[in-house]
Amino acid sequence: MKVWYSEISFSTRRRSEVVDLTDQILQEVRKSGIRNGLLVVNLPHATACLTLNEGESGVKNDLLRKLDELVPPSGNYEHDRIDDNAHAHLKSSLVGTCRVLPVVEGRVVRGTWQNFLVVEEDGPRTRRLSILLMGE
Repeated sequence: MKVWYSEISFSTRRRSEVVDLTDQILQEVRKSGIRNGLLVVNLPHATACLTLNEGESGVKNDLLRKLDELVPPSGNYEHDRIDDNAHAHLKSSLVGTCRVLPVVEGRVVRGTWQNFLVVEEDGPRTRRLSILLMGE
């Protein structure tokens, strides 16, 4: 079995935004040469999250708005005594930071409208995304 690792570094521009990294991730899968196996995509940050969804601007805006409704930026959070970003930690915990997908015949198996979206909740920041492929 072959194991391949890479990282993508990127910067966010706003306090809260959705960044589509699908093209960059798929490029890394091609570079790996792995035809069949598993893709693990991990966002090693506690104030951003990773999801699979449509990359259309309306979906991105709806996602940000709904997350703010579920976990408002100002919510009398204990962690805000240290940093003003408790909402970002909570959103990251709810949505998650890691996704695992199969790779078959060199293609990541995902739905037609599934893009890799990073949801920034404590920007602007420089972030990194780790990509691990295992297979043949």
